[in-house]
Order: sequence, then structure tokens, then C-alpha cells
Amino acid sequence: MQDTPATLAVDCGGGGIKASVLDAAGTMHAQPVRAATPYPLPPERLLSLIADLAGRLPPAGRVTVGMPGMIRHGVVVHTPHYVTKAGPRTRVLPELVTAWSGFDMRAAISGEFDLPALVLNDAEVHGAGVIAGAGLELMLTFGTGLGNAVFDGGMLAPHQELSQGPVRWGLTYDEYVGEHERLRLGDSQWSRRIRRVVDALRPVYLWDRLYIGGGNSRRLTATVLEKLGDDVVIVPNSAGIIGGVRAWSLRTE
Repeated sequence: MQDTPATLAVDCGGGGIKASVLDAAGTMHAQPVRAATPYPLPPERLLSLIADLAGRLPPAGRVTVGMPGMIRHGVVVHTPHYVTKAGPRTRVLPELVTAWSGFDMRAAISGEFDLPALVLNDAEVHGAGVIAGAGLELMLTFGTGLGNAVFDGGMLAPHQELSQGPVRWGLTYDEYVGEHERLRLGDSQWSRRIRRVVDALRPVYLWDRLYIGGGNSRRLTATVLEKLGDDVVIVPNSAGIIGGVRAWSLRTE
């Protein structure tokens, strides 16, 4: 652990991007720095913003980036928010779909900083910060939309973009439980939706432990929290940064 370099951990969301530098134990060397997610957001603009945030932090020896969407081996297959004109639920720009599809984010980050880099789905990084490493563990993050990651015995499973799956009334999970709906419904009714999602997914995954995080996890009402079950744990949103260290030790095969 003493030889592990400091890690620049960047948590990219639909509404905001934050970063910090952590030591091998996951202790932050500086308070996180934040910026609102700008739109439209081609890859070069995101890289520039990450570099700007890093410039306000202590030096690091490696970089971890978590971002929304389907990320395979550091390459962006699809990202749902960053292809829009003005953010989630706005018009998709074909030129941004083209720019992001197949973009090697890991190589771009590594080249930007001249450091080893790891790029994963943001829920995967979040989960890396909290999993016990035993049994089947599912991570769900609630923020702009829905994020998810599956771990089996500490091994990261291939990503499934659950957020784009249909749930009710022709809505995707992103549309059904995302921030737009929370604001429209209010926390109480939105929390009941989260409970329905948990109840619906339980027989699908048969998890040993479900972790719920993301910026909106704190919005869940006490009434709903009591009914989620003993196999459900609410975790702090800071895991999206802290997981940037543990993500390097995740097994993927």
C-alpha cells in the first residue's frame, strides 16, 4: 500500500463534476473541487474541465474517472447525457453522438495527464468504494438518472445499462426515477417509486446486498427506508470519489 501512488479521482455526473486526490487508504488530501457540468459537452470540453479541476488539487500519480453510460475497457460505447444540447431531457445532437461513440476516454485521460488512467461507469466506481467483496452485491445510484453496477465476490461484472431499460408507461428507468421526476413528484412520492424499483429488481438479481447511493439517496423518506429491507444499505455520495482508489484493485475477469 505504501507504494500506491496518490489517485486523482473524478466523479462525472449529469449535473456536476467533482474531483479530489486521495492516498492509498482512500483519505482525501484536499477538499473536493466541483464544477457544474457544461453543455453541450464534446469529449474535448470534458477533458479540459477535468484538467482545470486537477489544476486546483495536489499532484497525483494516476487518474480514475467515473462517468455515466456504457464504458467498455475505457472506451465510451454510449453516454446518455453528454450527447444532449443542454443537459438531460434536452435534444440529442447527432454530432455529439458521433463524437462520443467509440471515444477512447482512458487513452485521452492518460494522454492529458501523462499518467496511468482508469475509466469506468460512475456507478462502478461508486460501488468500488463500498462493497464488502463477498457475495452478489448490486450498486444503484440515484441522481440525474439511475446508475448501476454488479459485483460478484468483489469481481466487477460486465456493465448493463439498466438506466435505458423500460420500466412503466413507456418510460426508461432514467426517466422514471431521475432528478426531473423527483422535482415534479416531491420526495415522498418519488421515494415510493424507488421502493417499487427495489422490489421489482430483487427477484431479478437476488442480491446478497444492495447499496443505494448517488446525490439523491439522501432524499429517500424515513418511511420508505424502513421498508426497503435489511439487505439494503444507504451509502454516502462521497463513495464516488473514494472508490477511485479501490477501483484499481477490482477484478474484471
